Amino acid sequence: MSDAPAERRQRLYRTEAIVLKRRDYGEADRLLTVFTPNYGKLVLLGKGVRKTQSRKAGHVELFTHSTLLVAKGRTWDLVTQAETVESYLPLRESLLRTSYAYYVAELLDGFTQEQDTHPAMWRLLRETLARLAASREETLALAARFYDLHLLALAGYQPQLFTCVACQAALEPVTNYFSIVEGGVLCPTHGEGRIGAEPLPLPLFKALRFVQTRDWEQVAQLNLSPGLQAELERLLHGYMVYQLERNVRSAAFLRTIREQVQNVTRDP
Repeated sequence: MSDAPAERRQRLYRTEAIVLKRRDYGEADRLLTVFTPNYGKLVLLGKGVRKTQSRKAGHVELFTHSTLLVAKGRTWDLVTQAETVESYLPLRESLLRTSYAYYVAELLDGFTQEQDTHPAMWRLLRETLARLAASREETLALAARFYDLHLLALAGYQPQLFTCVACQAALEPVTNYFSIVEGGVLCPTHGEGRIGAEPLPLPLFKALRFVQTRDWEQVAQLNLSPGLQAELERLLHGYMVYQLERNVRSAAFLRTIREQVQNVTRDP
C-alpha cells in the first residue's frame, strides 16, 4: 500500500503568521519573513503572489495576520494556501501608522532568530499591531514605548530600573543615572561622574518604571508631555541600538513622518 498520503501530511503544516517583511524574488514570487506562535520566525516562499490573479496575494500583505498552509521545501518552505485572520487595515491607510508597524516589525526581526519559538512575543506582536490600528494618533508613541520595554524583557535585555546595577541597592525617587552599557540605572553614588552614565530626571525615571511594570490599560491613561515622550523615546532607542548592535532604520523614517504630520496639524 502506498504511503503517499501520510508522506504528504508530514510535508504540510498549518500555522498562524504575521508578515514582518518581504522582498521580491524571481519574476512573480516573494520571500516572506513571518512570525508565528509555534515555529517562531520563518522565511517562506510565496510563489506567484505578485501576479495580479494570485488568490494568496491579499492574505500575505505586510503586517497581516493570516492562517497559512505551508509545504516543506529544500531551500524555503512554500506557502500553498493563505487566509486572513485580521488585516489591521488602518495600518495601511495611514502613513504614520504604517511607519509604527514597520518599526515594530523591524525590532522583532532584529531580536529573534529563525525558528526560535516564543509564544509571548507572538502575543505582544499581535496585541501591538491591534493597538496601532485602533488607538488614537496621540497614543501611538506610548504604544510603541510599551512595546519597546516589553519586547526587551522577553528578549532578555530588560533594563534594570528598581535596583542600582552597581550596588544592588533599591533606587530612591531622586535624580539617578542611566547607563546603556551597564544595562540600567545607577544610584547617585555610583552614577555621578561615571563614563557613559547620563542623569535620569525623576519624571523620566517614573515613566520608565510605570511603562515597564503596568498593563497596557493603565499605561494608555498616561498623559506625558511631548518633551517627556521625546526623552523616553531617545533613551530607549539608544538602548535598543546598543543591544542590537546596529541602527534601527525604521526609527529615523518614523520620526520624519511624525514631524510631517505635526507640521500639517499646526498649519492653519
